[in-house]
Amino acid sequence: MFLPSDSNPYPSFGATLVRDDEKNLWSMPHDVSHTEADDDRTLYNLIVIRNQQAKDSEEWQKLNYDIYTLRQIRREVRNRWKRILEDLGFQREADSLLSVTKLSTISDSKNTRKAREMLLKLAEETNIFPTSWELSERYLFVVDRLIALDAAEEFFKLARRTYPKKPGVPCMADARKELHYLPFPSP
Repeated sequence: MFLPSDSNPYPSFGATLVRDDEKNLWSMPHDVSHTEADDDRTLYNLIVIRNQQAKDSEEWQKLNYDIYTLRQIRREVRNRWKRILEDLGFQREADSLLSVTKLSTISDSKNTRKAREMLLKLAEETNIFPTSWELSERYLFVVDRLIALDAAEEFFKLARRTYPKKPGVPCMADARKELHYLPFPSP
C-alpha cells in the first residue's frame, strides 16, 4: 500500500542529511547508533513542538535550550561510559561497544537478568547516570556486551571508583531537572 508522503507521522525521519541533527536523537549528528527509545521520543516531541513555534519566540528559545540540554546530558553520560571502557583497555573498541542500533541484540538471553541487575546497580551505586535519568535500554545492550567479554564486574568497580555516589551532591548532568517542558499535545 502506498501512502502519500504528507501522511508520514514522522516527517523529521526523512532521508536528508541536512536535517540529520534534528532527527538524530542519540547524541550527535551523523551518529549511526540511533535507536528509538522512550528518551528518544521525549527528545523527538520537544523538537516537533519547538518546530511548531515561531522561531526566536520565548517558547522556541526555551524548547531549544531544553533540546540542547538533553543532548548535552546524553553526551556526558556516553562520555562517562567511554572513559571507563577506555580505562579498562577498550580504547579501540569503546565506540563500537557503545554503538546500539535497531539491529542490536542481546548476546545471550540468559544474560538479560544479570545485565538488568548490573545496570540498576550502576544507577544506584554510582553517579555514572544523573539521579533523574530514566535508565536507557541502550545501556542494557552495552552491559550485555561487557558480560559477554567478562568485563562487567571490572566496569562496575571502576565506575564506582571514578563516579562515586555522593549523597546530597547532585550529579553534573542533573540539569535535566531544570528543563522547561511544555505539555505535549495529546495523540
